Amino acid sequence: MTTIAANLQAVHARIAAACAAAGRDPAGVSLLAVSKTWPAQAVRAAADCGQRAFGESYVQEATAKIAALADLDLDWHFIGPLQSNKTRPVAEHFSWVHSIERVKIAERLAAQRPAGLAPLQVCLQVNVSGEASKSGCAPEQAPGLAREIAALPNLVLRGLMAIPEPSDDAALQRRRCAALRGLRERIAGECGCALDTLSMGMSHDLEAAIAEGATVVRVGTAIFGSRF
Repeated sequence: MTTIAANLQAVHARIAAACAAAGRDPAGVSLLAVSKTWPAQAVRAAADCGQRAFGESYVQEATAKIAALADLDLDWHFIGPLQSNKTRPVAEHFSWVHSIERVKIAERLAAQRPAGLAPLQVCLQVNVSGEASKSGCAPEQAPGLAREIAALPNLVLRGLMAIPEPSDDAALQRRRCAALRGLRERIAGECGCALDTLSMGMSHDLEAAIAEGATVVRVGTAIFGSRF
């Protein structure tokens, strides 16, 4: 068994154990393999093990990788900060964007989504830990932004995403994830949006995220190894 295959097996076991502890069906949690900075052959190795959803953060790197792996049926998710001048290739090549934090970016993605493609699935990124260095809108801005994004054509607002501050404190991990879950419930109630996605949890905190309702966990290091 290759290292990536063994790592994927271990991550799936962690997800299953976390779901069992939370009384959840593992089928309700999707694994997004964060392949940013890793070469196409690493993605291919993961795909050979059945992994289909991959997360990228750098547009130029991602589009080259997507082209190199065009023979595979993969689901590409953009998860990094997105600048206005980079929205077109994302609109053209990705099926999901998790990191929308401004209406302007959503408007550009909606306008640039090719007519022949299905609507772009999107999440609103929220800065639940209030870090100045982190992307994401402030929690109090999220309901208004969600309403504006949900009204745009060629996009489907699926839910919320967060990247809480790294911490070994399991209670803090859960509080941050619970805050995002509560915000999703509030927005769904106020906006009448069927928000079914909570994109939260990474290699170090996926158990806390699953306990608080994550539907997508974004895992890189635990699958591909540490970046240099």
